[in-house]
Amino acid sequence: MVGIVYKSTGSWYTVKSNNGDFYNCKIKGKFRIKGIKSTNPVAVGDRVHFEVETIGDDTIGIIHEIEKRKNYIIRKSVNLSKQTHIIAANLDQVFLLVTLNNPPTYPVFIDRFLITAEAYEIPAVLLFNKVDTYTPEETDEIKFLAALYRNIGYTCIGISAVTGKNVDTVKEMMIGKTSMFSGHSGVGKSTLVNAIEPTLDIKTKKISEQHLQGQHTTTFAEMFDLSFDARIIDTPGIKGFGIVDMEKEEIGNYFPEFFKLKQHCKFNNCIHIDEPKCAVKDALESGDIAWSRYQSYLQMVKGEDENYRVDIHDEKK
Repeated sequence: MVGIVYKSTGSWYTVKSNNGDFYNCKIKGKFRIKGIKSTNPVAVGDRVHFEVETIGDDTIGIIHEIEKRKNYIIRKSVNLSKQTHIIAANLDQVFLLVTLNNPPTYPVFIDRFLITAEAYEIPAVLLFNKVDTYTPEETDEIKFLAALYRNIGYTCIGISAVTGKNVDTVKEMMIGKTSMFSGHSGVGKSTLVNAIEPTLDIKTKKISEQHLQGQHTTTFAEMFDLSFDARIIDTPGIKGFGIVDMEKEEIGNYFPEFFKLKQHCKFNNCIHIDEPKCAVKDALESGDIAWSRYQSYLQMVKGEDENYRVDIHDEKK
C-alpha cells in the first residue's frame, strides 16, 4: 500500500493510505535514508510504501520504502548538534510566524529559516503575527522589518490570529497546497491554525511572562486535511535553526539579494568578506543590503552558533 505520513512521534507514524484510511505504522528494522543522517528517518509529508500486518488483535502497517522527496525542511537538532531533524517533506510552501517581542523573533532566526527554504526551493512567506497587540512605535518596527524582507522579494503579511486580520488572505494562499507553519513557541501557530480551521481545536498555551517564551503545545509535527482543499502541517515551536550541509561558498547563493549581485564581484568565487571589489560589500555600504542580513550571513559562513542578536534599530542608523 502507498500513503502519506500525517504524524510522526519518533517511533510510530500515522499514515493516510491512497484510499483514505489511516494506519498506525512502524519502520521495518533500522531504516535510514541514503545520504541523510537524521533523528527521524521518516517525516510528516513523506510518501511511503507499507504492508499491513495483524499482530494479535492489532492491525499495524510496516513501512518498507520512502519515495523520493521533492523537498524538505531540515535543521540541526538543538541538543544533538551533530544530528539533524527533518521537520517536514514534500511542501508547496512554508509560513514562518514572526512576533516582535512576545516572544521576540530575531532576524538571524528568520534568515536561517529562509535560506533553508531557498536551498530546497520552497516558497516562504513571513507572517507578522499579533499586530493587534503592538504600540504605534512597535508597529513602526514591524513595518520596517517587513519592508526589509519585502524589498528582497519575500511576501510579508501582517496578521492577527486573534482578531482574524488577514487570516482569509492566508487561507486563499493555501488552497490546493500543502503548507507548513513554523516559528518559535508562543508566536501563535496553533491559534492561527484554529482561526483557519476552527474544528481542529488545537491546544494553545499562554506566553511565559518570566522569560517571554512560548510554552510548547505541539509536541510532534502533524498534518491536517482542511475543509477548503488544503493541507496544513503544524510543527513544534523551535528555539534555534541550525543550517545543514551547506558549504560556505554556497551560502550566499541562498540570499537572493546577494545572488543577484554575485556576477558583479571581481572574483567568481567571492564569498563577500575580505575580497576586493565585492559588489555585495559595496551594496552593504550604500544601504542596498541590510546590515542584519549581512551579519546573519557572516555568522553562517563562519559556522557560529545562533547567538548573534541584531536590533532592527541598528538598521536605521
